[in-house]
This record gives sequence, C-alpha cells and structure tokens, in this order.
Amino acid sequence: MRTQVTDMFEIDVPIMAFSHCRDVVVAVTKAGGLGVLGAAAHSRRQLEIDLAWIDDQLAGRPYGIDLIVPMRYDGDSKGGATVGELLARIPDGHHRFVSELLDRFGVPPLDPAPEQAALNLDSPMAASSRAAGALLDIALDHRPVLVVNALGPPPEWMIERAKAVGARVGALAGKAEHAARHVAAGVDVLIAQGSEAGGHTGEIGSMVLIPEIVDAAGDVPVLGAGGIGRGRQMAAAMALGASGVWCGSVWLTTHEAETHPTVKKKMLEASSSDTVRSKSRTGKYSRQLRSAWTDAWAAPDAPEPLPMPLQPLLVDQALKAIDRAAHQPGSGAEALANYWVGQVVGSMNLAKPAAQVVFEMVDEFVDAVSGLSRLLDE
Repeated sequence: MRTQVTDMFEIDVPIMAFSHCRDVVVAVTKAGGLGVLGAAAHSRRQLEIDLAWIDDQLAGRPYGIDLIVPMRYDGDSKGGATVGELLARIPDGHHRFVSELLDRFGVPPLDPAPEQAALNLDSPMAASSRAAGALLDIALDHRPVLVVNALGPPPEWMIERAKAVGARVGALAGKAEHAARHVAAGVDVLIAQGSEAGGHTGEIGSMVLIPEIVDAAGDVPVLGAGGIGRGRQMAAAMALGASGVWCGSVWLTTHEAETHPTVKKKMLEASSSDTVRSKSRTGKYSRQLRSAWTDAWAAPDAPEPLPMPLQPLLVDQALKAIDRAAHQPGSGAEALANYWVGQVVGSMNLAKPAAQVVFEMVDEFVDAVSGLSRLLDE
C-alpha cells in the first residue's frame, strides 16, 4: 500500500497509532504502521526512559512523538505561569465541589504530604512552551521521524527545532481554517480530527471535515482521524482524500495498553453512545467515556469547569485517587472512573494484540476497496 504518508515515513501501511503507552507504539511500528508516543504528561526522566526503551525495541525503525502546546493558555505571555501562581487562582468553591464529589462516592483522598513534597511550585505547567520545550529537547535527541502538536498550530520554535534534525511536523485540525493556519506555519502533515474522536476534539464530524481539510491542505498530506478503528472506516477516510489514518481510541483496549482495568472493562462493554464531550478533565472540550464524573460536572448545581490549565491542576489528584480506589471491586470509584475515548468505542468489544488490530484493519480495508472496485466493473 503506497501513499504520500507511507513514502514520507517509509512505512508499510498508512496507519498512525497515537498512544500514551510505549508498548503500543512499538507494536504498531513493528506491524508496519507508525507508533506515536503521547508524551505531554511525561516527566523528563520518564520520557528519557520510555524513548530509550523504544529505541532499543525498534532498532532504527520509525516512530513519532506528540506534545501539547496550546495556542492560548494562562500565562502564555511568559511561557506559562508557574504551578504556584495557578494554584492561587483556583476558587475555594471548586475545591469544595471536588472534595464533596469524592466523599459522596466514598473515594479516600490521596495523602497530600508526598504529593505536595513532589510539587515544584516554581515549575511551569505541562501545557506550556517552557515545559514542552524541555520535553522536545529530550525527544529530538532520540530522532523521532514525526513531531505533532495536539492543540493549535505548532509554534515556530517547535517547527524549527524539529526540522533541524530531520523530523517532520504535524498538527491536528478540527476546522478548515485550522488547516490553513497549520499549512502557513509550515507543517508537513495534517490530522483532520472529526468530532467522533477521543480527547480534545471539535464539533464537525469526520465525513464532512476530512474533505474540507483535504481541500485546504494543498499538497500537504492529510490523515483522517475520529471514529476510525476498522478497515472500512479507513477506506472511507481515504476515499474522502486522506493519505492515511490517525487512530487513538482503538489501542486503549489492546493487550499492550496500560488503560486502568476498570476503565478498560467499561470500554469493552460500552456502546458508541456512551461518550461525551466534557470540559471536566482539562478545561477544554474533550471526548471521554461518560461516567458519574462527567455527569456530576454537567449537573445544574455544578461549577463551570475552569479554563486550561487550571482545571487539570484542580482535578489531577482527585482523578488519581479515583483510579487508585477503582481497583477495589464494589468501590464507588468504579462509577466515577473514566478516560478519553472516541465513539468508535462501540466496536472495541474484544481485547486483542495491537498488531492484530493493524492486520485486521488492513484486511478489511482491502476487502472494502475491492468491493467498491467491483462496482465499476458491473
């Protein structure tokens, strides 16, 4: 299978796998696609460890890295406000709401002592140019073939530093005007992410969005994303003009995925209508598994989620406490537990190896394209 994307990255099939799990990244690259490590939440030390392990496993085969530098965020004029500055801006009422929510479901809070001891109040938040710049320096030392910014156009410094070591640069787009900005900034690959996608996503569905992005992209190749986890969906995206696909949700229930066992079980049992776009995790709309957590934040008496990065700073420890308690069967935390996932979750009903997902997508893609070709012969 040959497209602009397979030629650009010297891969066998135009399937890009976004995952926070290094094992998924390696498995998909070995299966002929391109694994892309979601590294925005990594510490510098953890990123160095994971990339060294990926290098050892892949022995020169290609992979990518995904970071988050939002176009607008609190304190961006000075590269990102410090944790201490941001903590002081969170209203007491929001703290009470989160505390009462955990108490209502019987979730013990984390011991604040070690958490506070590890918190550097003078450090920048992860979603800032200062923090992402440090991660990018580490990543580029390992020579990824692709660097992607997940929120907004990659800043000029990111593009320059990536291209200086031979890496291509990509960006996600939820509207045609986003694509135009990315192309003007100098990106090499566009990811047209429809509303069906997990994580931060807009309101336009993939069927409408992909051809709009393709038309706006000019010669820049486009990857279709959002609602893609099977070969027929891949064929549809490429029929709309995409040169390949970018998949994230479908890897969350694979054998290699580090998804919380309770959440993985929920995903395997979920239908395509069991997701919701909510600001409850990051302060920006992101599609996630519907749970008591998202319902609580959508209730009439709930406070409005805070803008990024205040909301993640508010809820981070609460989400960790929920994940810890959700390991206990019968815990109220099970009702709260959730994670980002797209509407394709409705077809993610069997755990399997990541490589098998790739092979099944390719087989179904071939069958779908062959079936369409036969229509022209009749």
